Amino acid sequence: MRHRFRRFLARRWQAGQTSEARNLWLPPALRLRDFALLWISSLANGLALQMLVVAIGWQVYAIHRNPLDLGFVGLAEFVPLPILALPAGQLADRVERRLVVAAGLAVQVGIAAVLAVITLAGAHELWPFLSIAVAAGIASATTNPAGRSLMPELVPTELLPGAVALRSVATQAGIVVGPALGGVIFAVEPVAVYITAATLFAVACVMIVAVTARVAVAPATELNWQNLSAGISFIVRTKMLLGAISLDLFAVLLGDSIALAPVFARTILDVGPVGLGLLRAAPSVGALLAGVLLARRPLQTRAGPTLLVVVAVFGATMIVFGLSRSLPLSLAALAVSGFADMISMNIRSTTVLLVTPPALQGRVSAVEWVFISASNELGAFEAGAVARLFGTVTAVVAGGAAMIGLAGSWPRLFPDLSRMGRLDELEAEPV
Repeated sequence: MRHRFRRFLARRWQAGQTSEARNLWLPPALRLRDFALLWISSLANGLALQMLVVAIGWQVYAIHRNPLDLGFVGLAEFVPLPILALPAGQLADRVERRLVVAAGLAVQVGIAAVLAVITLAGAHELWPFLSIAVAAGIASATTNPAGRSLMPELVPTELLPGAVALRSVATQAGIVVGPALGGVIFAVEPVAVYITAATLFAVACVMIVAVTARVAVAPATELNWQNLSAGISFIVRTKMLLGAISLDLFAVLLGDSIALAPVFARTILDVGPVGLGLLRAAPSVGALLAGVLLARRPLQTRAGPTLLVVVAVFGATMIVFGLSRSLPLSLAALAVSGFADMISMNIRSTTVLLVTPPALQGRVSAVEWVFISASNELGAFEAGAVARLFGTVTAVVAGGAAMIGLAGSWPRLFPDLSRMGRLDELEAEPV
């Protein structure tokens, strides 16, 4: 009996050692239960969203064979964002944030279910997809500020930069894997895509509900313009933060030319649809690699100068991409651009979370999300318009040069940004 008991203790000790060794391979933030649940939720949500993008895009284009219909769907999803951003930020600061996120995910489950019904009915008209896009836009606009400001409640300040990188890893993994997975499932059975997406949204919702951290919300305040716009006021008077957010806005608006990838694949590189898929995936692969590295070892250099350098690197890679006539060189340039963009995003997002007081996290995150979404949507339009007027190569090269110029001029416009030190030295600014 005694020998059996000793063998039992030995097995338990070995199991404990194995578990501890396994944990050492995990980034520190992922060893926290609540953040791990949030990360799994973000991954499931990202996969589901990207699967829906593929399925909806295919079905919408098949109705009239008109690419403008795809633009209408994107516009319908974007319109609620600027309208609801300020109220959504106020909601995120007055209601328990995890519950706001869970409610939005529950709405997404319903949207995926409705899309399955539309598909079963034949999906012959555009208006149902436009209605669904508006509903999805409302859900996204309402819940994103709460989701983006949830991390400081779950992660200690010293682990926040790594946690931001891990959140981006989940997003980029969804962008890389989601479309391919959605396309394969759609080819077998279109309805199955929406059922799978609904299941993933449900998993994401359950993970958020399972978070145990309870943080007191800000006290109720009068619902007036001063309180609604408090996030804008804070960003405007915090010059370091304004510089970081506005630099990202103008850099993506002027320099990000991935929207023109179909033109390069078809008429410049002549690589067909397979090459187009590789071009679209290359930035996400680079971003995913950078995210993994930042999650393991957060940025150790001064954040302000590093931000300016990586924006200039992004611009240089766009120039290389615009001038390249070789697919491997183009893929390498785009991968490096994604790597640089991930570092830029990590600095900006971490700065927002660290310098913003807890009572304003939701409202500041709402404004930041408008900047991000506007730069992505308007940037694609700007790239197409300039390419139409001056030619595709000229548009891409000029955009990259503009990014380098912005990186060089920003220290004079925002000296506080260029003097910004390490991320772990940042502290919350007074309200």
